[in-house]
Amino acid sequence: MLKELESHFRQVVPAVDFCSMRFFRCRNEDVSVRQLVPDPVRRSDDAGVMITVMHGGGLGYGATSDLSISGLKKAAAQAELWAKRTAEVSVIDFRKVAMPHPVSDYEGPNAQPWEAVSLGDKFDLLLSLARQLKAGDKIVDWSASLWRNDIETLYLTADGGRVHQRFHMLGPKMRATANDGGESQTRTFGGFSYCQQGGMEVLDRYHTLDAPRQIAEEAIELLTAPNCPTGPKDVLLAPDQMVLQIHESIGHPLELDRILGDERNYAGTSFVTQDMLGKYRYGSDLLNIAFDPSLPEQLASYAYDDEGAKAEKQYLIKSGILQRAHGGTVSQARTGLPGVSNARADTWNRPPIDRMANINLECGSSSLDEMIASVERGIYMKTNNSWSIDDSRNKFQFGCEYGQLIENGKLTTVVKNPNYRGISATFWRGLKAVGSPDTMEVMGTPNCGKGEPNQCMIVAHSSPACLFENVDAFGGV
Repeated sequence: MLKELESHFRQVVPAVDFCSMRFFRCRNEDVSVRQLVPDPVRRSDDAGVMITVMHGGGLGYGATSDLSISGLKKAAAQAELWAKRTAEVSVIDFRKVAMPHPVSDYEGPNAQPWEAVSLGDKFDLLLSLARQLKAGDKIVDWSASLWRNDIETLYLTADGGRVHQRFHMLGPKMRATANDGGESQTRTFGGFSYCQQGGMEVLDRYHTLDAPRQIAEEAIELLTAPNCPTGPKDVLLAPDQMVLQIHESIGHPLELDRILGDERNYAGTSFVTQDMLGKYRYGSDLLNIAFDPSLPEQLASYAYDDEGAKAEKQYLIKSGILQRAHGGTVSQARTGLPGVSNARADTWNRPPIDRMANINLECGSSSLDEMIASVERGIYMKTNNSWSIDDSRNKFQFGCEYGQLIENGKLTTVVKNPNYRGISATFWRGLKAVGSPDTMEVMGTPNCGKGEPNQCMIVAHSSPACLFENVDAFGGV
């Protein structure tokens, strides 16, 4: 089918400065159990193409799910029409944008394919997890599920570029809610951030089978726990909270199109400005953030982005100093600034825009025990359950599912509803210890929203546990 599609594209290419076609197919499946009752299986299969034309300084798109020659011809004509209409009013003269023309083939890991395990066996696995989640009468709601995503793309350019990529993704989810009178508490499996590229082997990487009993017991434990105390403290964040912290207060503010103001009417702007790049102290010397799509198992890994740029590791922040934003080929041309290969679209009828991929905080040398021992008065917080951040991605307030006081270098009382707040521009400068590799986890999310019209994108983050000083902590209600 792809060979035929490529032939059709070559036949409909208009006489323009640049033309590309991006084929995108996504097959999604959700298998779930709630309270020992299997839910209906949800499946989707969506495919189509987007044709991009740059001509006379303008840019245009045309998208269709009709993969015939006539369907592609209509899409190409629409893209050419919009390129002509925007030629005098675009934010940049697109004749100055040097688009790549790569040739490559890439497939992510898939050691134990989803299709090799029967639907019955998947339900048996989930029912086994669900039975363990029901750890007592106080567990009043519980569920277990598997999310599977299979994506195939083909990127073609009129002058011979061809990149074919396939990605296989899996995410296990578990949740247990405990209740006693007027008090309810919920614990989840990593805040639903456990998802990676791969087949059923992803379950082993996350030790999924060992987790349900602890999830349920901690939900019950929180029912009688005191509320998180209020006041400035050292805060130790587990990786399943660091994922959200990195995402909201580093990932989004460093998107170059957001810095340029493209997102301000919908998703907001950024406190970061172009003149900060290369000199701004974003965090302490311990802060090293890399854009790294080269880790095969990470959810947002790829070989080339959706405009054909080769994916290579680049530091966004090095030893606390802001090095670059993450902007794709077009944003780099607009600003004259270095960026990364992150022009990405979430489906066939959306254009590529600057999106996070794998934005990772690199490991330090402190063990978890060493970080705890260094704290006189603090809180260890696990698993995000709420977030709020202003439209410049600066002031934030985040909440977690589970907290534990640190007193005189030891973990003591479990507390419920742990929350903290801060300002991105100063919070990261309070980073006082970064966990060693044995505290690191590779996580992600399939539903980061951005763009007009909206795009729900797959992004990922890996992080060790991290310790921050003088953080404003408080309890919830």
